[in-house]
Parts: sequence; C-alpha cells; structure tokens
Amino acid sequence: MSSDMSKAGNPTQSLTARLAALIRAKPVTKADLEQAAFFVLDTMSCAIGARLSKPAKILAKVAPLKMDDVDKTSFYLGGVSHILEMDDLHRGSVTHPGSVVIPAAWAYAHQQNMGGRRFLQAVLAGYEACTRVGMAVGKEHYRVWHNTATCGPFGSAMATAMLADLTPEQTVWALGNAGTQSAGLWEFLADGAMSKHLHTARGAQAGLMAARLAKEGFTGPTRILEGEKGFFKGLCPDPDPDAVLREPDAPWQLVQTSIKPWPCCRHTHPTIDAALALHQELDGRAVAKIDVGTYQAALDVCDRPDPTEHYGARFSLQHCVAIAMASGKVDTLSFEAAGRDSVRDLRQLVSLRLDGQVDAAYPEAWGTVVSVETVDGQHLSAARRDCKGDPGNPVSSPELVGKALDLMATVDIPEARARDFISAVEQLVDDLPIRQLRLEELII
Repeated sequence: MSSDMSKAGNPTQSLTARLAALIRAKPVTKADLEQAAFFVLDTMSCAIGARLSKPAKILAKVAPLKMDDVDKTSFYLGGVSHILEMDDLHRGSVTHPGSVVIPAAWAYAHQQNMGGRRFLQAVLAGYEACTRVGMAVGKEHYRVWHNTATCGPFGSAMATAMLADLTPEQTVWALGNAGTQSAGLWEFLADGAMSKHLHTARGAQAGLMAARLAKEGFTGPTRILEGEKGFFKGLCPDPDPDAVLREPDAPWQLVQTSIKPWPCCRHTHPTIDAALALHQELDGRAVAKIDVGTYQAALDVCDRPDPTEHYGARFSLQHCVAIAMASGKVDTLSFEAAGRDSVRDLRQLVSLRLDGQVDAAYPEAWGTVVSVETVDGQHLSAARRDCKGDPGNPVSSPELVGKALDLMATVDIPEARARDFISAVEQLVDDLPIRQLRLEELII
C-alpha cells in the first residue's frame, strides 16, 4: 500500500472512514499547536465581544451557557462566536470552521477537565474534517446552502471523536450522524434574520452530540458522503468527492485559514482592502462612479445596493466599498444607521459585475478589481488576489492580540483581565487545562 493510500485509509472503505484515517495519520508539530491556539483566541474573542448583542441575549435566555452541560455550552458558544461576522474563514471550503469546531471541542474538553494540548489537537482535526468536506461540495452548493452549517457538523464531530477516544468504527458513525443533520439555508438574508447564528450553534452541537452517541454504540451511515442517498447526492449539484482526500500531506487546513480584520462578510473583504487603498489615492476628490469586478459567489450573497439594517449592510458590497472609500476605515459603527446614511449617495454610484478572471480563481483566491472615476475625469483602480488576514497576507500575533483586546473592551472587559485570558490561551500549547481559562467569567 502506498504511503498516500495508507494515510487515507483502505480504498475499499467508505470515504468517511478514509477521511478519518487521513486526519489521524497527520503529524502534529508544536508550530501547529501554536497556530491552533491563535485561532482559538480569535474565535473566543469574537464570542466574548458579542455577549451583549441582541442575538446573544436571546440565545442566553433560551439556551444559557452552562459549562457542565456540553450541549448547551457548544450551542451557545457556537452561536455567539458568529454574531459579529469577525470569525475565521477558510477560502477553499467557504466555511467558518472556528465557530463550529472550537465551541464543540471546548465544551467537551472543559467538561472532561482536559489539558490544552489534547484540545488543540482536536481543533486541528475538526478544522480538517470541516474544510475537506467543504472543498468537495462544489460551487453550486453555496447558492442555496450555507457551507459552514452543512459542513460544520463534520468538523465538530471529528474534534469530539478525537477527544472522546472513539474507535475508527465509532468515528465513522459519528461523522455519518453529523452529516445526516447537515442543514442551513441562505434564505435568512432576504429578511436580515438571525438564522446564521443558529447555523453555527446547531453545527457545533450536532457534531458533538453525534460523537457522544457513537461512543455509546449509536450507529450512523458509513457512506454518508458518497452514498446514493447521501450528502453529495442530496445537497451538491456539482460535487468534487476526490477533494475530500486530496493532498493528504498538505499542511493542516487550519493554517490555511484566514482571520478577519473587518466585521462583515468575508466576501466583501477583498473589495474593502482595495477601497481603503483607493481612499488614500483619492485624497478627498469627488467620485463620479465606482466599478467592482468580483466573483459569482460574492454577487450571489452580497449584492445589496441599499441595506436598511446593520446586518444587511455587513453583506452589502455596495455599502462596504462606499464606507471604506469615504472614511478610510471599516469598523462596527460603519454598519449602524449613521454609517449607512453617511454613504447613501455614494452607494448609488457603485456598479457590480462578474469579472471572469477573478471568478475563475475562486475559491482558491478571493479577489476583486475596483475602479473609480472621479468627477474631474481621473481613473484609479486597485486589484486584490489576497487580502489582509489571508495566509498570503496574514494577521500578525500583535495584530490578533489587538483585535482580541478591542473586542473584549467593547463589552467592558478590563484590559488586565483580557490580557490574562490571552496569556492563558497561549499557554494551552504547554498543556494548561481548559478550565483554568475561566471563560464563563468573560462571556456570561
């Protein structure tokens, strides 16, 4: 048997079994654990920073955080970590793995009083499962289904399977029953509804529950991915099943995941990055028109010329390019009523179009070409293939610490306490027990 085949399991086995074997065969270095801790800090900072929001208060009322209850903990943490639209994004799979995988792993590791190293190894495994399934669903899946919601349960199940010491057979059951719970539709965008937070909440809880059931002998479908009535058949018009096992020796998918610098849909970020550069070049000159060339998925999700509430503005390319170009910054206030009103006229000057080259590069690259014509007839343009936060242009450790401090400051966490939490997350690599982070003090 070739080394690649051994890493991906026996070819006569199901795709799910081979995926689990591939993940278990991947070596873990200290650098991998450090990167996992980096993403844990990002996800949990996003969760803490959302604690006073309206959706978080509703989640807390109906399904309050209880650290001794893994189901409620995973559900609550999964929901709140996605509220601010600042959690991580894996481009190839178009998923936000952190807001599903980390809450499930955290809930189980906390209940079992586990050390940080084992927790971080489970996080790596969960990201791998979520994103490898996500890279296989095909572009058409994303038109109707929210990839994080449909692929996320595979990640939370795999992370919990690692923590719970499931056997290979039990792991297949867990992934099978995670997949049969896959759901999450984009229709909520039409109303600006809160459903997207439910997607990550249920994604975290569903996979964790599937793994816990498997540990007790609750069986699941072995061919949930490739079966005649399975995931690809039911949800994916143009799947690429080979992507599940492709390049088994590649770095962990977690280290190929992007961290968000701006609190809005990641599809808007390349355009924001380009617009911020153009803001400097414009130097106050009046704008006659703005042209944005992007890829089809961005048009499908973020073509919103006149958003009327803050959540819709976070999914509006027109608003994001206008506010970035006008103000030279994008922050939470950019999407509130005053921010929306300040660029209402400028938004009307924005035209969106499909750019063939940019679309062909997606999802490996999330790019854009932004062109501006000024009132006095000058033409300026900026293009992006990688934007801030992508692996090719990463957020640095000091920048992530700054983001975490800012998020916690917005919900009145004292800086000294925030820095203690940040330091504790870093110590997970040295096997600090999860319980010593005392997350519940910061998020309830």
